[in-house]
Amino acid sequence: MSTPHIKAELGDFAKTVLMPGDPLRSEFIAKNFLREPRLVNNVRGVQGYTGTYKGVPVSVMASGMGMPSMAIYSYELFKFFGVENIIRVGSIGSMSEKVQLRHIILGEGACTNSNYGANYNLPGTFAPTADFSLLRCAAETAEQLNLPYHVGNILSSDTFYNDEDDLETRETSLAKWSKMGVLGVEMEAAALYMNAARLGKKALAICTVSDSLVTGEATTSDERQSSFTQMMELALETAVKMDK
Repeated sequence: MSTPHIKAELGDFAKTVLMPGDPLRSEFIAKNFLREPRLVNNVRGVQGYTGTYKGVPVSVMASGMGMPSMAIYSYELFKFFGVENIIRVGSIGSMSEKVQLRHIILGEGACTNSNYGANYNLPGTFAPTADFSLLRCAAETAEQLNLPYHVGNILSSDTFYNDEDDLETRETSLAKWSKMGVLGVEMEAAALYMNAARLGKKALAICTVSDSLVTGEATTSDERQSSFTQMMELALETAVKMDK
């Protein structure tokens, strides 16, 4: 049953998989939140675990950085391993004054500058969106947990560094997205949403603001790896509720 990127058997993964970008965040979630976590995949060190949370089977596996990496892992999980729901748990840069450091963004839609959607040969432009049942469940759970969260459009960028070397020009470019109400920028959600749509599955990006492109504030790499626990708890609680 193994694929080129996942060495596992059918049944090794739960119905719902949490996908951080960072393999170390995957390990942190498994060892701090899951009961009896079992390593089910470690090809390329992405660290996929399956355990239980409040008695419900849940898996967590890293996606790596960027849409190509997310596209490969999410496709293989959806297509070959019986996964129904993938919840991205990642970091995001805020592009809005109202979205502060460590706030949570639920990605209702994912704008993108990527050409990933071209592989579907559609006669137009596809709008990648989250599954509404996952989104509604996560928003209701965030309310119950009294978490600072926002729901809206995010930008999945194909580039972290680009040819806009001039800082002022770069800020102007991001401001164009901000003027359209886009809340933040990350690098994976659009590909995840498109794969889910094509395969008839469910997906949602739950992201914690790691830095603000408005104020210049930022968290450290260690903080991003292990301190975004509110986002992790929200995703796990959502997974449990979606299992009922």
